[in-house]
Amino acid sequence: MLPDQNEQTLAHAAIIAGIGVHTGVPVRMVVRSAPAGAGVVFVRSDITDRDNRVPALAHNVTKTTLGTVITNAAGVSVSTIEHVMAAFAALSIDNVIVELDGPEVPIMDGSALPFVQLLDQAGFRRQAVPQQVIEILAPVEVIEGDKRAALLPADQFEVRFEIDFPGTPIGHQVVDLAITEQSFRDELSAARTFGFLEGVEALRKAGLARGGSLDNAIVIDGDVILNEGGLRFADEFVRHKALDAIGDLYVLGMPILGRFEGIRAGHGLNNALVRALLSRPDAYRIVTRGAALADVG
Repeated sequence: MLPDQNEQTLAHAAIIAGIGVHTGVPVRMVVRSAPAGAGVVFVRSDITDRDNRVPALAHNVTKTTLGTVITNAAGVSVSTIEHVMAAFAALSIDNVIVELDGPEVPIMDGSALPFVQLLDQAGFRRQAVPQQVIEILAPVEVIEGDKRAALLPADQFEVRFEIDFPGTPIGHQVVDLAITEQSFRDELSAARTFGFLEGVEALRKAGLARGGSLDNAIVIDGDVILNEGGLRFADEFVRHKALDAIGDLYVLGMPILGRFEGIRAGHGLNNALVRALLSRPDAYRIVTRGAALADVG
Protein backbone atom coordinates (compact mmCIF):
# COMPACT_ATOMS: atom_id res chain seq x y z
CA MET A 1 0.00 0.00 0.00
CA LEU A 2 1.24 3.48 -0.84
CA PRO A 3 1.90 5.78 2.12
CA ASP A 4 -0.47 8.72 2.50
CA GLN A 5 0.73 11.78 0.64
CA ASN A 6 -0.94 15.01 -0.37
CA GLU A 7 -0.45 16.93 -3.59
CA GLN A 8 2.40 19.41 -3.66
CA THR A 9 3.03 22.82 -5.18
CA LEU A 10 5.64 25.54 -4.69
CA ALA A 11 6.00 27.77 -1.66
CA HIS A 12 7.20 30.78 -3.68
CA ALA A 13 7.74 31.87 -7.27
CA ALA A 14 11.18 31.55 -8.87
CA ILE A 15 12.65 32.86 -12.12
CA ILE A 16 15.13 31.46 -14.61
CA ALA A 17 16.21 32.68 -18.04
CA GLY A 18 18.07 31.25 -21.02
CA ILE A 19 17.60 30.40 -24.69
CA GLY A 20 15.57 27.79 -26.51
CA VAL A 21 17.80 25.03 -27.88
CA HIS A 22 15.81 24.76 -31.11
CA THR A 23 14.48 28.29 -31.62
CA GLY A 24 17.55 30.09 -30.31
CA VAL A 25 15.12 32.64 -28.81
CA PRO A 26 15.87 34.15 -25.37
CA VAL A 27 13.16 33.28 -22.85
CA ARG A 28 12.34 34.13 -19.24
CA MET A 29 10.53 31.47 -17.24
CA VAL A 30 8.66 32.01 -13.96
CA VAL A 31 7.40 29.03 -11.99
CA ARG A 32 4.53 29.72 -9.60
CA SER A 33 2.32 27.79 -7.24
CA ALA A 34 -1.01 26.48 -8.51
CA PRO A 35 -4.17 25.29 -6.73
CA ALA A 36 -4.66 21.64 -5.84
CA GLY A 37 -5.90 19.67 -8.82
CA ALA A 38 -4.57 22.18 -11.36
CA GLY A 39 -1.75 20.00 -12.68
CA VAL A 40 1.18 21.41 -14.67
CA VAL A 41 0.08 24.31 -16.87
CA PHE A 42 2.35 26.31 -19.16
CA VAL A 43 1.34 29.91 -19.88
CA ARG A 44 2.68 31.92 -22.84
CA SER A 45 2.75 35.43 -21.34
CA ASP A 46 3.86 36.85 -24.71
CA ILE A 47 0.50 35.88 -26.25
CA THR A 48 -2.54 37.91 -25.20
CA ASP A 49 -5.01 37.70 -28.11
CA ARG A 50 -6.20 34.13 -27.41
CA ASP A 51 -6.06 31.35 -24.85
CA ASN A 52 -2.41 31.20 -23.78
CA ARG A 53 -2.67 28.34 -21.27
CA VAL A 54 -1.34 24.95 -22.35
CA PRO A 55 -1.85 22.08 -19.87
CA ALA A 56 0.98 19.53 -19.99
CA LEU A 57 -1.23 16.55 -20.78
CA ALA A 58 -0.94 13.68 -23.24
CA HIS A 59 -3.64 14.86 -25.64
CA ASN A 60 -1.85 18.20 -26.04
CA VAL A 61 1.41 16.65 -27.28
CA THR A 62 1.61 17.60 -30.97
CA LYS A 63 5.26 17.16 -31.97
CA THR A 64 8.05 14.89 -30.74
CA THR A 65 10.98 15.60 -33.08
CA LEU A 66 14.05 16.05 -30.83
CA GLY A 67 11.82 17.35 -28.04
CA THR A 68 8.25 17.32 -26.76
CA VAL A 69 5.88 20.08 -27.91
CA ILE A 70 2.44 20.74 -26.42
CA THR A 71 -0.26 22.82 -28.15
CA ASN A 72 -3.69 24.01 -27.00
CA ALA A 73 -6.90 24.30 -29.04
CA ALA A 74 -6.08 27.93 -29.87
CA GLY A 75 -2.84 26.85 -31.54
CA VAL A 76 -0.56 28.16 -28.79
CA SER A 77 2.43 25.87 -28.25
CA VAL A 78 5.34 25.35 -25.88
CA SER A 79 8.40 23.38 -26.98
CA THR A 80 11.03 21.26 -25.24
CA ILE A 81 9.12 20.70 -22.01
CA GLU A 82 10.70 17.33 -21.13
CA HIS A 83 13.58 18.42 -18.87
CA VAL A 84 11.53 20.65 -16.60
CA MET A 85 8.74 18.05 -16.61
CA ALA A 86 11.24 15.45 -15.41
CA ALA A 87 12.16 17.73 -12.52
CA PHE A 88 8.48 18.22 -11.63
CA ALA A 89 7.88 14.46 -11.74
CA ALA A 90 10.92 13.50 -9.68
CA LEU A 91 10.43 16.21 -7.04
CA SER A 92 6.73 15.36 -6.80
CA ILE A 93 5.38 18.71 -8.00
CA ASP A 94 1.73 18.06 -8.84
CA ASN A 95 0.49 21.60 -9.43
CA VAL A 96 2.46 24.46 -10.94
CA ILE A 97 2.11 27.33 -13.40
CA VAL A 98 5.05 27.83 -15.75
CA GLU A 99 5.00 31.27 -17.36
CA LEU A 100 7.13 31.79 -20.48
CA ASP A 101 7.61 34.94 -22.56
CA GLY A 102 8.68 32.87 -25.56
CA PRO A 103 7.87 29.65 -27.42
CA GLU A 104 10.32 27.25 -25.78
CA VAL A 105 11.47 26.24 -22.31
CA PRO A 106 15.07 27.46 -21.86
CA ILE A 107 17.58 24.66 -22.38
CA MET A 108 19.98 25.93 -19.69
CA ASP A 109 22.91 23.43 -19.56
CA GLY A 110 20.99 20.67 -21.37
CA SER A 111 20.08 18.79 -18.20
CA ALA A 112 17.34 18.98 -15.54
CA LEU A 113 19.73 20.17 -12.81
CA PRO A 114 19.05 23.92 -13.25
CA PHE A 115 15.33 23.20 -12.90
CA VAL A 116 15.88 21.12 -9.77
CA GLN A 117 17.85 24.04 -8.33
CA LEU A 118 15.06 26.43 -9.37
CA LEU A 119 12.45 24.33 -7.58
CA ASP A 120 14.64 24.12 -4.49
CA GLN A 121 14.85 27.92 -4.56
CA ALA A 122 11.05 28.19 -4.75
CA GLY A 123 10.50 25.71 -1.92
CA PHE A 124 7.67 23.21 -1.57
CA ARG A 125 4.21 23.25 0.01
CA ARG A 126 1.85 20.33 0.58
CA GLN A 127 -1.80 20.90 -0.28
CA ALA A 128 -5.15 19.75 1.12
CA VAL A 129 -5.87 17.10 -1.52
CA PRO A 130 -4.49 13.54 -1.54
CA GLN A 131 -2.14 12.80 -4.41
CA GLN A 132 -3.33 10.43 -7.12
CA VAL A 133 -1.05 7.89 -8.76
CA ILE A 134 -1.50 5.88 -11.95
CA GLU A 135 -0.82 2.22 -11.14
CA ILE A 136 0.17 -0.07 -14.00
CA LEU A 137 -1.86 -3.29 -13.82
CA ALA A 138 -0.86 -5.02 -17.07
CA PRO A 139 2.02 -4.70 -19.53
CA VAL A 140 1.62 -2.14 -22.32
CA GLU A 141 4.24 -1.76 -25.04
CA VAL A 142 4.85 -0.06 -28.35
CA ILE A 143 7.42 -1.28 -30.86
CA GLU A 144 8.81 0.52 -33.89
CA GLY A 145 11.49 -1.42 -35.72
CA ASP A 146 14.30 -2.01 -33.24
CA LYS A 147 12.83 0.53 -30.79
CA ARG A 148 10.64 -0.43 -27.85
CA ALA A 149 8.93 1.34 -24.96
CA ALA A 150 6.89 -0.45 -22.30
CA LEU A 151 5.15 0.06 -18.98
CA LEU A 152 4.98 -2.92 -16.63
CA PRO A 153 3.52 -3.52 -13.16
CA ALA A 154 5.92 -2.81 -10.26
CA ASP A 155 5.64 -1.78 -6.63
CA GLN A 156 7.63 1.42 -7.20
CA PHE A 157 8.54 3.71 -10.09
CA GLU A 158 11.44 2.19 -11.98
CA VAL A 159 13.15 3.13 -15.23
CA ARG A 160 15.35 0.96 -17.41
CA PHE A 161 16.79 2.42 -20.59
CA GLU A 162 19.09 0.90 -23.18
CA ILE A 163 20.82 2.62 -26.10
CA ASP A 164 23.26 1.46 -28.74
CA PHE A 165 25.36 3.74 -30.96
CA PRO A 166 28.02 1.39 -32.38
CA GLY A 167 31.19 3.00 -33.67
CA THR A 168 30.79 6.10 -31.51
CA PRO A 169 31.99 7.09 -28.02
CA ILE A 170 28.50 6.19 -26.78
CA GLY A 171 28.48 2.51 -27.68
CA HIS A 172 26.07 0.30 -25.74
CA GLN A 173 24.76 1.69 -22.44
CA VAL A 174 22.09 0.59 -19.96
CA VAL A 175 20.71 2.29 -16.86
CA ASP A 176 18.23 0.67 -14.47
CA LEU A 177 17.05 2.67 -11.45
CA ALA A 178 14.30 2.90 -8.89
CA ILE A 179 13.30 6.54 -9.30
CA THR A 180 13.05 8.46 -6.07
CA GLU A 181 13.65 12.15 -5.53
CA GLN A 182 17.14 11.36 -4.25
CA SER A 183 18.09 8.93 -7.00
CA PHE A 184 16.96 11.45 -9.62
CA ARG A 185 18.97 14.22 -7.99
CA ASP A 186 22.08 12.06 -7.69
CA GLU A 187 21.97 9.83 -10.76
CA LEU A 188 20.01 11.55 -13.53
CA SER A 189 19.33 15.26 -13.06
CA ALA A 190 22.76 16.46 -14.25
CA ALA A 191 22.87 14.27 -17.38
CA ARG A 192 22.90 16.47 -20.50
CA THR A 193 21.31 16.12 -23.90
CA PHE A 194 23.64 15.14 -26.72
CA GLY A 195 24.08 15.22 -30.47
CA PHE A 196 26.51 14.63 -33.32
CA LEU A 197 28.38 17.51 -34.94
CA GLU A 198 27.85 16.05 -38.41
CA GLY A 199 24.07 16.41 -38.02
CA VAL A 200 23.98 20.00 -36.72
CA GLU A 201 23.79 21.73 -40.12
CA ALA A 202 20.92 19.53 -41.27
CA LEU A 203 19.05 20.20 -38.02
CA ARG A 204 19.48 23.94 -38.40
CA LYS A 205 18.21 23.82 -41.97
CA ALA A 206 15.16 22.02 -40.57
CA GLY A 207 14.65 24.85 -38.07
CA LEU A 208 16.06 22.93 -35.12
CA ALA A 209 19.11 23.27 -32.84
CA ARG A 210 19.47 27.00 -33.57
CA GLY A 211 20.36 27.62 -29.93
CA GLY A 212 22.46 24.49 -29.47
CA SER A 213 26.08 24.82 -28.34
CA LEU A 214 28.72 23.18 -26.20
CA ASP A 215 27.19 25.12 -23.29
CA ASN A 216 23.94 23.17 -23.46
CA ALA A 217 24.68 19.80 -25.09
CA ILE A 218 27.29 17.11 -25.33
CA VAL A 219 28.60 17.27 -28.89
CA ILE A 220 30.30 14.27 -30.53
CA ASP A 221 32.58 14.62 -33.56
CA GLY A 222 33.59 11.22 -34.86
CA ASP A 223 35.17 9.47 -31.88
CA VAL A 224 35.79 12.68 -29.92
CA ILE A 225 33.64 14.44 -27.32
CA LEU A 226 34.15 18.14 -27.94
CA ASN A 227 33.02 19.47 -24.54
CA GLU A 228 35.77 20.80 -22.33
CA GLY A 229 35.78 18.68 -19.19
CA GLY A 230 34.25 15.69 -20.94
CA LEU A 231 31.34 13.79 -19.42
CA ARG A 232 29.65 14.14 -16.04
CA PHE A 233 29.00 10.37 -15.93
CA ALA A 234 30.70 7.63 -17.93
CA ASP A 235 27.21 6.67 -19.17
CA GLU A 236 25.77 10.20 -19.29
CA PHE A 237 24.07 9.52 -22.63
CA VAL A 238 21.74 6.78 -21.42
CA ARG A 239 21.11 8.62 -18.17
CA HIS A 240 19.84 11.57 -20.17
CA LYS A 241 17.54 9.31 -22.18
CA ALA A 242 16.08 8.03 -18.90
CA LEU A 243 15.62 11.64 -17.76
CA ASP A 244 13.78 12.43 -21.01
CA ALA A 245 11.49 9.45 -20.53
CA ILE A 246 10.54 10.54 -17.00
CA GLY A 247 9.57 13.96 -18.34
CA ASP A 248 7.69 12.54 -21.32
CA LEU A 249 5.69 10.18 -19.09
CA TYR A 250 4.60 12.98 -16.77
CA VAL A 251 2.08 14.18 -19.36
CA LEU A 252 -0.04 11.43 -17.81
CA GLY A 253 -0.74 14.13 -15.21
CA MET A 254 0.28 12.11 -12.17
CA PRO A 255 3.10 9.92 -10.85
CA ILE A 256 3.47 6.35 -12.07
CA LEU A 257 3.51 3.22 -9.94
CA GLY A 258 5.17 0.87 -12.39
CA ARG A 259 8.26 0.13 -14.44
CA PHE A 260 9.21 1.86 -17.69
CA GLU A 261 11.51 0.07 -20.11
CA GLY A 262 12.93 1.79 -23.17
CA ILE A 263 15.19 0.42 -25.89
CA ARG A 264 16.42 3.10 -28.32
CA ALA A 265 13.17 4.96 -27.64
CA GLY A 266 12.74 8.70 -28.11
CA HIS A 267 10.08 11.32 -27.43
CA GLY A 268 7.78 9.98 -30.14
CA LEU A 269 7.75 6.42 -28.84
CA ASN A 270 7.45 7.63 -25.25
CA ASN A 271 4.32 9.59 -26.16
CA ALA A 272 2.96 6.68 -28.20
CA LEU A 273 3.33 4.56 -25.06
CA VAL A 274 1.43 7.10 -22.96
CA ARG A 275 -1.40 7.12 -25.49
CA ALA A 276 -1.38 3.31 -25.71
CA LEU A 277 -1.73 3.11 -21.92
CA LEU A 278 -4.60 5.58 -21.82
CA SER A 279 -6.39 3.56 -24.52
CA ARG A 280 -6.24 0.48 -22.28
CA PRO A 281 -8.44 1.11 -19.20
CA ASP A 282 -7.81 -2.49 -18.14
CA ALA A 283 -4.06 -1.82 -17.91
CA TYR A 284 -4.12 0.82 -15.17
CA ARG A 285 -6.06 2.27 -12.29
CA ILE A 286 -5.95 5.58 -10.42
CA VAL A 287 -4.97 5.18 -6.77
CA THR A 288 -5.58 7.90 -4.17
CA ARG A 289 -2.87 8.20 -1.56
CA GLY A 290 -4.83 8.51 1.68
CA ALA A 291 -7.31 10.96 3.18
CA ALA A 292 -7.27 14.71 2.64
CA LEU A 293 -5.42 16.78 5.23
CA ALA A 294 -5.05 20.50 5.79
CA ASP A 295 -2.58 22.55 3.73
CA VAL A 296 0.90 22.33 5.20
CA GLY A 297 3.39 25.16 5.32
